[in-house]
Amino acid sequence: MPLEIGSTLNLQLREIGGGDLNLTDYRGTSNVFVYFMRALSCAQCNAAVRTLAAQQDELAAAGVRVIVAVPEDEAAATAWKAKRGVPFPVVIGKDGTAHAEAGLLRKVFGAIQQSGGILLDKEGTVRYSHISTNPGTSYNKADLAAAIAALTASTPAE
Repeated sequence: MPLEIGSTLNLQLREIGGGDLNLTDYRGTSNVFVYFMRALSCAQCNAAVRTLAAQQDELAAAGVRVIVAVPEDEAAATAWKAKRGVPFPVVIGKDGTAHAEAGLLRKVFGAIQQSGGILLDKEGTVRYSHISTNPGTSYNKADLAAAIAALTASTPAE
């Protein structure tokens, strides 16, 4: 499944502690940023989630909802979310991992899960995509802010 700018992404996910979640559920109502963690134990990915949590009010003011996708199972994800106090929905794949469903691969002989983020506009179109094999570069606050600014500048006032 492509994560190219202008493409659409229709993921069937399962929210931990909840039911099914489909990105199409947000169409017409919210822009969505999905952050794909490499692993729950990834220090850089955890730092990115902490940064996103610190930006929560700013992102909400810009009309952006954040979802964190993890490659582990529901039990591990539930424990991680509770321990870290993650304020966003945390999702796993409904059939396999959310990462595989979105086309994020395992690289370097299958040892390293790609991580990164995508920003979808209210119509479900990918407006920003950054995927990395190096977890240290999987989240860039300035790049996301620029993508959100461009998105909100192109959205007519309601």
